[in-house]
Amino acid sequence: MNKKNPKPNYFWSILTMTCPRCRRGPMFKNHNPFKILKLSHIFNMPDTCQVCKQKFDLEDGFWFGTGYVSYALAVAVSVTTFIAWLVLIGVSTSDNRIFWWLGTNSVILVITQPWLMRLSRVLYIRFFVRYDENYEETKPVELN
Repeated sequence: MNKKNPKPNYFWSILTMTCPRCRRGPMFKNHNPFKILKLSHIFNMPDTCQVCKQKFDLEDGFWFGTGYVSYALAVAVSVTTFIAWLVLIGVSTSDNRIFWWLGTNSVILVITQPWLMRLSRVLYIRFFVRYDENYEETKPVELN
């Protein structure tokens, strides 16, 4: 392993939303999804990675699959909030605690949606593009 250029951590590269091939270049033009005033710019991505030149939009309609990933992330958040609510507060229909959880969970999902939508893109492209230690010498991944 090269001490000058160590291998970036897998999970940190997901959380910081960097290129799956080199784990160094940013996948989005604006790093903070909540800082954007217009939600229409939430998915502004460069065509290729600045570091390794990996193309992000691998084919026409490539990002349609992120809907499934986004749905799974929303379910995971909902299950997590339900378990936390169950342990900390409890669930009962007689005093409407279940409805308070539903409302709280809905607000959490709406607030985190910009981040979850971007995270779904980051996770989805990782199904097709793997980390390449020799990204400087090899060609970027292309779908046929």
